[in-house]
Amino acid sequence: MGLIYNIGIGIYDCGIALAACCNPKARLLHRGRNGLLRHIEEHMRGVEGSKVWIHAASLGEFEQGRPIIERIRRDMPDAVIIVTFFSPSGYEIRKNYPHADHIFYLPSDTPANVRRFIDAVRPDVAIFIKYEFWLNYLNELHRRKIPTYLVSAIFRPAQVHFRPWGGMWLRALECYNTIFVQDEASKHLLEGAGFTHAVVAGDTRFDRVAEIARNAKRIPIVVRFACGAPLFVAGSTWGKDEELLIELINANPDTRFVIAPHEMDESRMQHLEQKIVGGVTRYTRSDETSDFSHTQVLILDTIGLLSSVYGYARWAYIGGGFGVGIHNTLEAATFGLPIAFGTNYHKFREACDLIAVGAATSVASATELKAWFAPLKTEGEPLQKASSSARDYTKEHCGATETVIDLIFSERD
Repeated sequence: MGLIYNIGIGIYDCGIALAACCNPKARLLHRGRNGLLRHIEEHMRGVEGSKVWIHAASLGEFEQGRPIIERIRRDMPDAVIIVTFFSPSGYEIRKNYPHADHIFYLPSDTPANVRRFIDAVRPDVAIFIKYEFWLNYLNELHRRKIPTYLVSAIFRPAQVHFRPWGGMWLRALECYNTIFVQDEASKHLLEGAGFTHAVVAGDTRFDRVAEIARNAKRIPIVVRFACGAPLFVAGSTWGKDEELLIELINANPDTRFVIAPHEMDESRMQHLEQKIVGGVTRYTRSDETSDFSHTQVLILDTIGLLSSVYGYARWAYIGGGFGVGIHNTLEAATFGLPIAFGTNYHKFREACDLIAVGAATSVASATELKAWFAPLKTEGEPLQKASSSARDYTKEHCGATETVIDLIFSERD
């Protein structure tokens, strides 16, 4: 695996321990790993049956793997499903997820930890979601001949695997029995590097958002707030997104908006309340009897509802495009919503696709956001075309889960 890699893991673990004194996320991870292997060994002792281990880095990857978990639970009710997370943002939110039998943090990727973990869990199958390349885990799974799969992966030439110094990362791909990729470009890239075990299955997120749309929650407070009027929903917003939205909201006093900040930052929510002319209230301060007659904006200051709130909307804005990258566009697209987002979207295949089919646009300023919204505001042809394009795109790309499940478990029969 390489001495340098193992030294790097050790340095990273020390960094997490040091950062725990001042960084809340690092503190959660450090605490979660304290006594972790003993905890796993105690919980897995005596557990029998076919064991499927699924690892997701964080919440986004978990949602990508969720259709697979729920399909396994449905088709193989006796299987023991073990889910691990690297990030606290995934573990803390989904640690009580009912369709998994055991949910743990992933122990640090040192050779000793890896051996103890696999000895305790004894997986019959290991499934990693999208971007997880823990080299010691992959090597040990391969050495023990445990079938191992990578799901919904996407590869680009700039990734470390294809750089001159990325040899050990490239070799690690040999540890997977099958690599399920999202697109032909990823498969061709792998074939060019000598790998023939990639299968184009698509992205399981499409199956997940289709399921969300079918089972969307009824949210009485949002129903009362909308009062039959069309809604504009802005999801996972950051500060720069909100500055654009403030101008759009104040320029359209006859439209009602729901804003779901990515982080519940009190100062930013207060800023929205001060700058929006038409009246603002918060979801957590409302109930089914609240009077929203003088309220133009509802701040969704809670988690777990945004994906269902899109079902009440006519338009959507997705945040993150002025930072590290846009958030989930598919949750809005599956409901047939025209979508706008910031300029940092090029690494997100579905965002590029939605622009190509006329369902989405990228905006760099409040002026561009208002120009995009103007022709879509009324029930005319531009709105109908964008809405149909969004809905058709998500429907056409469903089915990855079935491909993955069929191949993995037919290989084991």
